[in-house]
Amino acid sequence: MMKPDTIESRLFINNEFVPGKQGKTFKVCNPYNDQEICIVHEAAKEDVDLAVEAAEAAFPHWSNIAAHERAAYMFKFAQFVQREAQQLAELDSMCMGKPVELLKKMDIPACVGVFNYFAGSGYHILGESSLSSPNFLNVSVRQPYGVVGLIIPWNVPMIMFAFKVAPALICGNTVVLKSSEKAPLSSLKLASLIKEAGFPPGVVNVVSGFGDPTGSAIGLHMKIRKISFTGSVATGRKILKMAADSNLKNVSLELGGKSPAIIFEDADLEDAARYTHYSINHNSGQHCQANSRVLVQESIVDEYIEMVKKLMVKVTLGDPADPSTFQGPQVDQKQLAHIQRLIDQGSKDGTLVYGGKRHGTTGAFIEPTILKNVPLDSAAYTEEIFGPVVIVNTFKDEKGVLAEANCTDFGLFSSVYTQNFDRAIRVAKALEAGAVGINCSVPVRAVDMPIGGWKQSGMGKELSLHGLNTYTELKTIFMKYNSDPTSMAVGRWHSGQRVDVNGDGSS
Repeated sequence: MMKPDTIESRLFINNEFVPGKQGKTFKVCNPYNDQEICIVHEAAKEDVDLAVEAAEAAFPHWSNIAAHERAAYMFKFAQFVQREAQQLAELDSMCMGKPVELLKKMDIPACVGVFNYFAGSGYHILGESSLSSPNFLNVSVRQPYGVVGLIIPWNVPMIMFAFKVAPALICGNTVVLKSSEKAPLSSLKLASLIKEAGFPPGVVNVVSGFGDPTGSAIGLHMKIRKISFTGSVATGRKILKMAADSNLKNVSLELGGKSPAIIFEDADLEDAARYTHYSINHNSGQHCQANSRVLVQESIVDEYIEMVKKLMVKVTLGDPADPSTFQGPQVDQKQLAHIQRLIDQGSKDGTLVYGGKRHGTTGAFIEPTILKNVPLDSAAYTEEIFGPVVIVNTFKDEKGVLAEANCTDFGLFSSVYTQNFDRAIRVAKALEAGAVGINCSVPVRAVDMPIGGWKQSGMGKELSLHGLNTYTELKTIFMKYNSDPTSMAVGRWHSGQRVDVNGDGSS
């Protein structure tokens, strides 16, 4: 693993690494052994102001160069991410516990792929045109907001960096990104690669810190026109309030999940067990789309649970740097305590089938856990656990299971397992979620398909051309090409009413 004196921990503003103006710092610790990794500089309001000023100064040039020129910087950056895969994986692993090998197989390719996709989509930032109004050529165009604020979570920092920075940049925006205080190091390493790739100063700025003051300074800033946030529902509400209290900046949110998987008795049970197990156990369950509720038809529930238990028994918990480790620690002791509290509540309200305890005495490890028959009003059922804990409940028929699947305030991802095509489509249509997997579970994603939440799981979309449009304002331009004054009438709503063009009662 990297040595502390080789890790960049300062703020990245205007293409330079600088200490925070107030000299405040915070510790980042390794959840595997609870040892300090390094001290990171905390951004105060003054630092955010400087980052915004740098981004604002860079915007006119960056937004006016050709799309393929912006893309060239992004393609080059993606190459550097591949080159530095080992270091980047080690940094995230040390911060949040994900195994290094899993990071290299999943997070690095995802980061590279997203940057390459959006770099290649620069000439797809398109409006519309219309000749439907006589004597007018009307067009709509998409233009960048200007300075955008991006706030990313700790569970998949490199993926979230790419999800937000790549589309924002190719659209011509400049950015101020705040990483999570729990996992800030890979974002700073990525910032160094931004500079190496030759991005002009101020185009990308990266600050580290807590929700207050750093996140608040971004949320309330009057010169930030757009903000994109991924994290908890509670913080999402605060972001919306800050947007309303400042300049009514446009807001996109991807928030929590309590994603159900529905397994019908005709499903390929081995596949269903394997996919739902991986969904809840990879990344130590620290994934907002994970199938944390599995609803299984009564006749097959015992067989399903036995299959999942056999898979969980094989899970290797340990050092994230060890290639044989599948499940690392949770991100910190606070998260461990949160998970344990909800496991204890679920055990009390329902039945603990497997696991349920802390693993070892050092580090933030929790055993893979199965809870069964947890009532819908239990805190374990309603709150996002964000750990390797699955609730297995049973159902009798399609109508009843759909009611339970949709009973939470979340709507991020859902799965349905069945060999009946008609039922698969019918259930997918009825599920209240931004994405549905048929005979599959997360992690599954296509970069050219949008993702995003329904209900309290968020607003707005990421990935695909829908995610691209998230970072542009839409403007309509009316172009009159006939000097006949009567043609002014077409500029009015076509309501069937006569228009007084001459101002004398005639038309």
